Amino acid sequence: MRPKELLNLIAKGESSTLEFKRKSTNPEKLAKEIVAMANTRGGYLLIGVDDNGWIYGIESEKSESDIIERTCMFFVDPPINPDIQIINVRDKDVLVLTITPSDNKPHKIIIDDKQSKKEILKAYIRVGEKSIEASREMTRLMKSQTDDKPLKLSIGENEKRLFDFLEQNERATVKDFSKIVNISTRRAERLMIRLVRAGVLQIHNDSTYDYFTLV
Repeated sequence: MRPKELLNLIAKGESSTLEFKRKSTNPEKLAKEIVAMANTRGGYLLIGVDDNGWIYGIESEKSESDIIERTCMFFVDPPINPDIQIINVRDKDVLVLTITPSDNKPHKIIIDDKQSKKEILKAYIRVGEKSIEASREMTRLMKSQTDDKPLKLSIGENEKRLFDFLEQNERATVKDFSKIVNISTRRAERLMIRLVRAGVLQIHNDSTYDYFTLV
């Protein structure tokens, strides 16, 4: 990336594919942003740029790069190989971490829970300018998308009733489907994820819950 390209990118402001950090925070917070982008559409994490787009730069190229590399290796599961560039703009160095959409989803951050003395794994996705924890449905979908097993799909009475509901109401949650056809939420979730994989449904997230629509 050239300096002019970086300036144009900063001018657009934060988005689902762009995150600013004035300086490196703790690895857990960095891991959250990295994982969220890798699990979604990819993007750029800029270190040395404030939320309002003001360029502060970084003090040490080595120390900032080391933090990113350590975060990607030890706080992300499975680990991500970081693509780091240091770009000088307006006499300030900015660290640019390029994150590609992963083929190895879902990536999760590793949290050291002091109370249980165990590691907790959490997946995140990018919704607008925020990185939010992925729901169980979204995590299951990400995992299924990396599964090489052929998908077998049959449309039965349950699916037909779901389609009728969606035609009338435009959207449905797992709980809606479970209630409509009187099946467990776990089974409803599995069926809806299979329909997403088959290209029949789309899954959406409005930062509070997941819902599904017809394609």
